[in-house]
Amino acid sequence: MSITLTDQDKLTLRTAAYGAVSLLAAAGAAGSPHRIATEGSIALASATGPVGHVLAAKSRDIKLDGKSVAELADHVLPALTAAMSLLNKQDPAEADNFRNTVNVAVEAATRTHQGLPSPTVAEMVRKITGALDAATNSGALPKVAAGQDRPELQKVIQEIVDSGFTGVSLRVHDERGEWAGSAGVGKLGQSAEPPVNGHIRIGSNTKTFTATVVLQLVGEGKIGLDDPVDDYLPEFGLDRRITVRMLLQHTSGVFNFTGEYYDDGTVGPGIVWSGQEWVDNRFRTYRPEELVRLALSKPARFEPGTDWSYSNTNYVLARLLIEKVTGRSLAEEMRRLILGPLGLSGTVVPDTSPELPEPHAHAYYRYGEAGREETVDVTRQNPSWISTGGDMISTTQDLHTFISALVGGRLLPAELLAEMCTPEPKAGYGLGVFVQETACGGTVITHNGGIAGHGALMYSTPDGSRTLTAALNYVDDVTMSLAEAFQKATRRLVDEVFCGGQAGSAQ
Repeated sequence: MSITLTDQDKLTLRTAAYGAVSLLAAAGAAGSPHRIATEGSIALASATGPVGHVLAAKSRDIKLDGKSVAELADHVLPALTAAMSLLNKQDPAEADNFRNTVNVAVEAATRTHQGLPSPTVAEMVRKITGALDAATNSGALPKVAAGQDRPELQKVIQEIVDSGFTGVSLRVHDERGEWAGSAGVGKLGQSAEPPVNGHIRIGSNTKTFTATVVLQLVGEGKIGLDDPVDDYLPEFGLDRRITVRMLLQHTSGVFNFTGEYYDDGTVGPGIVWSGQEWVDNRFRTYRPEELVRLALSKPARFEPGTDWSYSNTNYVLARLLIEKVTGRSLAEEMRRLILGPLGLSGTVVPDTSPELPEPHAHAYYRYGEAGREETVDVTRQNPSWISTGGDMISTTQDLHTFISALVGGRLLPAELLAEMCTPEPKAGYGLGVFVQETACGGTVITHNGGIAGHGALMYSTPDGSRTLTAALNYVDDVTMSLAEAFQKATRRLVDEVFCGGQAGSAQ
């Protein structure tokens, strides 16, 4: 696709790109304004294609000197949104190029700051990345047009809605480019479809983010992958055979605080996370230490390192490990190591906050009371009951950016990425990711998650060349009646995107 930009369009692109760097300098990012401008301008010079040609010829018409932060923001942030909008209309690939270039410049302008950026700078970074994503969030990828381009994908998500889901939003990146669309409704009783790039509670996809932070700290020399966890968290009296690797791979044997389901059909109860009792108490706050101590009061499932069993407790311990060795919250480390560098403005580590940012689809929970059925909107809930087992919020765009950057080697050194993607034999689980084979002989790196009426899917080929990310909203219940439908929907999407519609892909 060719791009035709007027002189005014080119000025908009330059004002947006160079203005973002100027905003950081004015807001007081690391070092002197001159250094920040230099670092950011060098990064902007890395742009390629038509965007690169436009940015290389910086216009004298850009008037950014001598403005306050507020004045600059009023001038630059609308230009960022306008730049993304005009590029999306002409060539979405160039829109991605521009977004990535500005994100690189922002990272370059702030990366030498010792520790975390100041609150002012962090807020400005969020505003810049938010403006870059505004065109997408407001529907720059219209569902109707996208559906006409990829009718087979639109058909699949409609079939998933017909199977019982309230709504589905799907995003696919492959050799044909990017496609995004939705089906169903975002809220019961209304007709509007789910937002194409709305916010969703991503459930256990949180584990992939958390494992990545742990491995980044391994790369920084702050954590030893095969060190006993007890060396870092002695207050819990953990079995000294349990290593950091075992936490990330679910081979520690530590009891799952959300309950254990044993091979003989018996259940080991844990924290209440379903039924009317959970609905009535869904705004209660739990602290991660409380969840860990609950788990440790129960018998271990097996001797450390002798078996595999999925346990949310492992990842709450991983959170506490991160916070102990860095002296900062998980949210701060996540922003420093992943969200900031990748410009993931739609991704949130909520801790105890019940809010879900707009736009979003709604989640529901159904239970029986006094012989009648009640359906409750549980979109707002305090996710501290699951903590790092599955509390994060994101968008399909951010999940795509994250998984493609991860497998593409932008977040981890090659040797640690190889460790992450080396699966144990029983379940095919690496360090925070599943490594699965598809029906057509390929491999996908994946993690999925569901939490009380919201679900998220995240798949990528090992080289990042093809990704599938999706958000599902539905009516959950104590019997998890949609669990089988969720698995069928996942298989159907993987079949279509990675195997051209062949049946029976990775379970």
